[in-house]
Amino acid sequence: MRSAILGFVAGVGWLQIQASLPTQFSFWFLGVTAILLCLSARATRRPEFKIPLLIACGAAIGFVWAALFAQQFLSDELPREMEGRDVTVIGTIDSLPVTFQQGVRFNFKVERVLGETEQREAAPVVPARLALSWYSGFRQDEVQEIIKVLPGERWQLTVRLHRPHGNANPYGFDYEVWLLEQNLRATGYVRPDQKSTLKNRRLDEFVVTFGNIVERSRDWLRNRIFSALPGKEYAGVIVALVIGDQRAINQSDWKVFNRTGISHLVSISGLHITMVAGLFAAIAFALWRRSFFTRASLPTILPAQKVAALAGAGAALVYVLLAGFGVPAQRTLYMLSVVALALWCGRITSVSQVLCIALGVVALLDPWAVLWPGFWLSFGAVAIILYVSVGRMQLYPGPDSSLYGKSVALMKSATLTQYAITIGLVPLTMLLFGQISLVSPIANAIAIPLISFIVTPMALIGSLLPVPLSGWMLGAAHFFVEWLALGLGWASGFADTVWLAPIPPPWVFLLALAGTLWMLAPRGWPVRWLGLMAWVPLFVNAPVHPTAGEMWATAFDVGQGAGLLIETERHRLLYDTGPFYSPESDGASRVILPYLKARGIGSLDAVVISHSDNDHSGGALSVFEDIDVGWVSSSLALDSPIVQAAPGHRRCTAGQSWSWDGVDFEMLHPSPASYENIRWKPNMRSCTLKITLGKQSILLAGDIEAAQEAELTEAVPDKLRASVLLAPHHGSGTSSTSPFLAAVRPGIALFQVGYRNRYRHPKQEVFDRYGTFGIARLRSDESGAVRLRIGSGLDYGAYRNEHARYWYGR
Repeated sequence: MRSAILGFVAGVGWLQIQASLPTQFSFWFLGVTAILLCLSARATRRPEFKIPLLIACGAAIGFVWAALFAQQFLSDELPREMEGRDVTVIGTIDSLPVTFQQGVRFNFKVERVLGETEQREAAPVVPARLALSWYSGFRQDEVQEIIKVLPGERWQLTVRLHRPHGNANPYGFDYEVWLLEQNLRATGYVRPDQKSTLKNRRLDEFVVTFGNIVERSRDWLRNRIFSALPGKEYAGVIVALVIGDQRAINQSDWKVFNRTGISHLVSISGLHITMVAGLFAAIAFALWRRSFFTRASLPTILPAQKVAALAGAGAALVYVLLAGFGVPAQRTLYMLSVVALALWCGRITSVSQVLCIALGVVALLDPWAVLWPGFWLSFGAVAIILYVSVGRMQLYPGPDSSLYGKSVALMKSATLTQYAITIGLVPLTMLLFGQISLVSPIANAIAIPLISFIVTPMALIGSLLPVPLSGWMLGAAHFFVEWLALGLGWASGFADTVWLAPIPPPWVFLLALAGTLWMLAPRGWPVRWLGLMAWVPLFVNAPVHPTAGEMWATAFDVGQGAGLLIETERHRLLYDTGPFYSPESDGASRVILPYLKARGIGSLDAVVISHSDNDHSGGALSVFEDIDVGWVSSSLALDSPIVQAAPGHRRCTAGQSWSWDGVDFEMLHPSPASYENIRWKPNMRSCTLKITLGKQSILLAGDIEAAQEAELTEAVPDKLRASVLLAPHHGSGTSSTSPFLAAVRPGIALFQVGYRNRYRHPKQEVFDRYGTFGIARLRSDESGAVRLRIGSGLDYGAYRNEHARYWYGR
């Protein structure tokens, strides 16, 4: 069975890297193949044949199952003709709402579609579940009170929807597949009342369903915690430990948790669920064994062990439901359930079987779980514990041991387990994140017992106690978190806290994994220290870079904004830093920095910020905070916070030039005198940079408009010729004039634009104008990130094409 389950998970993972879903013929072929493989496996008794047959059979079944799952979810799609249209829907709030500065976000379960009027016969087609935002105002002069919504409420809302779409970048978060996994097949926002025929209104205070009861309970607990800890910095951490909602934790705190390697504790982890299940099981065992202090003789009716198993599994289920059903929580629940079922049936089940069954159930119920790091880290940690403990480590002291002996044994066991997990997960952590925390062993040695055995129990008990006891208990839990965070903040401040390296190629990962298993082998295994040598390629893995006479450029998909990385043999320059999304997120923190870290790039020689508009400079502060920057060039005002924080700032002016590794950089705009003209808008002063290697060149024009294009065409027409042009002002109607395009004569034009952006960039007539000149046009909202390789020739590729997945382009 274990072989078949592992094959099933492999088949599920195989489907998730396909560019398209299988055809009907493929479904039937794989189904018949699975049956034949299963029959062949049953017919043979030889393990060397049986195991591969079972793995292959499981893989075929897993592939078909995941494909059917995906096909079902994708079928509930918003029609393209419905994008951008107002539609009135009736339904219920289907998730825990999250309030942000501009409004509130929530999932909405559609019950009925009204369309424009209630008398409309053919209602529009709308997916069953929507991800909605309800803004308090679209402009500063429209600020309204943020609407309060609660899980389980029934509302009538007029919404404007669009199909699932997210930024597509190498090493970036795939928002589209996350929406698919959540069965959210459209996103959008609630329209203001004055612009709709039907008013937005609450119809019912609560609709009784199991899911609504769970979400309303989570909301009640969250409100109790925030009420008990008003204004407390780490109240979001307490909420995360009780109900698994991590959205109230500040990004600055996440940065500290990640750098110290304890972020896995700031949630409902498997250890916390096991602890709660064990507590309830022990209470049930004690009470049932004593027949609740009556003369009922309950153990003669049903053994106390079975009652304890049922109570533990039930408590785990309730806690996991409150946790939002994340992968680590699921894994623990399924493992505890299998153990409880085995106890009830009187069958002894090995730990490896329990782990495999949990693995299979997670993949069965959520085929997309295999795409997320938490899935592999969660099961990887358990697998490492089993590898170092089963048959050779006594996890628990014997019943005859003294109190001192038990304490020493438990301390030794905990230390060895923590050592094994820390060492064992290094290759996987480097593969998933390209970095490891060097202080993680020490930080976890302190944080694990503190969070698991002190803070979490206090938080759980405090969230249920009546006032004022709840405030005292939650306040004490917050006190411990606060002091822990203080120590972690100090530890994370060292420059060498995190080891950064490129994400390794498969052979380097497999070699390091083999070395890890060698190091953790049983005592007596020959020269276990040699396993450490297999880590050498993992840590000396240097970032790849262009060769001599070569240049790379990466135009990121940052939505409605700009951000490009230019790389020469030994230097790197970032042109613009992406847009500002919210106080907690921007184009740099969400797209650019994850890419740099995954490549093992820890520093930039230069950053050019074309102008002050948020869609170009919004991520600058995040860049300065996270990585080393040599110098910064911009057209920003000297009193700008970005300029104040920028290392080695200089104003960009026409005539500036430098060379790196045979690549020439020249600033063509703005003129020095333009800084004295207070009438100029920031767009007009955009730093315009030309980068040349041999006969190929790139022209980065920021947001210059027609007047600046005319100036450049007249002043430096011989310098405008370029192979690649970053479309000025994202292809707006005020830029990309015909004389300018005729002077540049690019072969490729890049349009960095957001999907269905409110500016309608690029304008259709401008986009067509590029086509008239025979220019290849690449839009980031359609192609994702674009990579350019420039040497003796010019090669380019679009991420959505080179990394095609079946959920793209629908």
